[in-house]
Amino acid sequence: MKGATLVALAATIGNFLQGWDNATIAGAMVYINKDMNLATSVQGLVVAMSLIGATVITTCSGPISDWLGRRPMLILASVMYFLSGLIMLWSPNVYVLCLARLLDGFGAGLAVTLVPVYISETAPPEIRGQLNTLPQFLGSGGMFLSYCMVFTMSLSDAPSWRAMLGVLSIPSLVYLLFTVFYLPESPRWLVSKGRMDEAKKVLQMLCGREDVTDEMALLVEGLDIGGEKTLEDLLVTLEEHETLETVDGDGQMRLLGTHENQSYIARPVTDQQQSSLGLRSRHGSLANQSGIHKDPIVGLFDSLHEKMPEAGGNTKSGIFPNFGSMFSTNADVPHMKPAHWEKDVESQFNKDHDDYATDDNAPDDDSDNDLRSPLMSRQATSTDKDVIPHPTGGSTLSMRRHSTLNGENSMGIGGGWHMGYRYDNGEYKRYYLKEDGAESRRGSIVSLPGGHDGGSYVHASALVSRSVLGPKSVHGSDVAPPTGPLWSALLEPGVKRALVVGVGIQILQQFSGINGVLYYTPQILERAGVDILLSSFGLSSISASFLISGLTTLLMLPAIVVAMRLMDVSGRRALLLWTIPVLIVSLVALFISELVQISKVVNAALSTVCVVLYICFFVMGYGPIPNILCSEIFPTRVRGLCIAICAMVFWICDIIVTYSLPVLLSSIGLVGVFSIYAAVCVISWVFVYLKVPETKGMPLEVITDYFAFGAQASAPSKDDT
Repeated sequence: MKGATLVALAATIGNFLQGWDNATIAGAMVYINKDMNLATSVQGLVVAMSLIGATVITTCSGPISDWLGRRPMLILASVMYFLSGLIMLWSPNVYVLCLARLLDGFGAGLAVTLVPVYISETAPPEIRGQLNTLPQFLGSGGMFLSYCMVFTMSLSDAPSWRAMLGVLSIPSLVYLLFTVFYLPESPRWLVSKGRMDEAKKVLQMLCGREDVTDEMALLVEGLDIGGEKTLEDLLVTLEEHETLETVDGDGQMRLLGTHENQSYIARPVTDQQQSSLGLRSRHGSLANQSGIHKDPIVGLFDSLHEKMPEAGGNTKSGIFPNFGSMFSTNADVPHMKPAHWEKDVESQFNKDHDDYATDDNAPDDDSDNDLRSPLMSRQATSTDKDVIPHPTGGSTLSMRRHSTLNGENSMGIGGGWHMGYRYDNGEYKRYYLKEDGAESRRGSIVSLPGGHDGGSYVHASALVSRSVLGPKSVHGSDVAPPTGPLWSALLEPGVKRALVVGVGIQILQQFSGINGVLYYTPQILERAGVDILLSSFGLSSISASFLISGLTTLLMLPAIVVAMRLMDVSGRRALLLWTIPVLIVSLVALFISELVQISKVVNAALSTVCVVLYICFFVMGYGPIPNILCSEIFPTRVRGLCIAICAMVFWICDIIVTYSLPVLLSSIGLVGVFSIYAAVCVISWVFVYLKVPETKGMPLEVITDYFAFGAQASAPSKDDT
């Protein structure tokens, strides 16, 4: 996973720059006001100009990134940061300063909007949450370093606010070099445009190996939006391809795997088997949700994570052994091409679609840009040393080197998920398979009611839908990459549900008050009397507030490290549900300390502790998770468009909070302000509990398919009520 990690680190420099600028403008405003004698409203405007710029650029950044790609937009962000730093260094008056702040907002808007999307589209499911917490970590790191710089400069006789703001151009130049010379384009975006050659090269770089057949297959399937989906409970066993020629029938079916001669025997779970073995149906997660209870989609996602095996590389099971990463780093383990696909269905393809052979616009069958090439490739990738004789007879079973029949090495599409296909009635059906990890769900086929002789089985959930790689896509005819954003896709039930989650959590995050607190931390702490704590050191109240702000951001860093560790273990939803109550308690304690006067020192210390607790627990949950969720829950072809909608809401709310905070502080004081924030946090907890599903460890394509299925399956009951 080294390639994906390094790419994520380079991309998040943009968030470092945003954090740096947030802290710098908070400190520089003190000296800007002294130099230019600005009115309170103009001070707010100078700060808000970057937010206005971010909002403006966000409205078009998503659709443009869907059109031009993620990488060009990140390059543009670095250029905007660089130019704004140079102009702020010059700034002869407030008008030029506002222009520079506008350009800075353009850069911040692009980075904050697209970096989480970029990381999600390049990271393996097992560490996607961890890598997507890096923007929060580097952003807070940028704030800490910036406050250190501002504090040091505040000790001089004549601090220069222009120098404080102009330093931004130095790290932004580094970011520009990384975006131009190192960052690759998102492989999912490349696949959405049919640029399979380039997508394959990027995946090879991220994976650290040559064969990326499985990853390409998954990314192609991600082009699907909507469509009819069903959820099935199956008993699944892994068998050798040579023994499966007549497996269909008697309720059994063969699911073709993505590796040569790998297939699954699958049998639907009967009512008798379900009752006798105590098997749990996922359908109950949808059917039993109503009224004031959790959204059925939340229940469905929760059921996928109940008693599941860890998705790490060392997990093993009888049928789905060693759940592996989508981006395995074992370069010595080549992946096999699914040659049995060609053997079983190639003749049917040729028979049904001879008319495509004379199509002048159809790509050559051997072209990597053919949308079926990830699974129907004719290029041999295995060598004789990779073909191991089958221990039971003369046939051979192509397996990964050093593996055993049970599959010691990682397989699947990441996060413990597997993908299988069934050719049925002239089209492929795609199966996303996830094993139910409870030990009681495993056993022998012989022990099943009505079972037959055979091997062991596991109970698995399967989300079934029509594959993008259907017969008509032999030459990419019915899955041609889109030329622009699909606005009509916003009306798909799954996309609408995802937008409710994304937009709702962004609104509530902003009105919980964090950005207002961060932008005005020095002023807030000065009002709280923190200068008393440091007056004995001979520091002015301004310098003392900068120092406290720097120490506060320093405390964020270990809190974010804890969040990085838990993001893919406890999960996004769980982190929100236990960190938001801490925010509520700290806010309540803060306004109580303002109401009850004990002594200046005690009240100042208590206020400072409350602010520190609020910020630290915020960055553990509510800080990174909304952007992580928004980058995960939308389909590939409209991800940029949907992210733009969520980000636009984010920045509009950010402007409202930031611009209104000085007015609120002067009118209702800290008690009133933080009382409002506490009430919003209570609403946030309720919203998360009812509406926000758990997405840890799931491939992006699986997440969006489950959103679509959950919305589709719950729609009839909704109409009945």
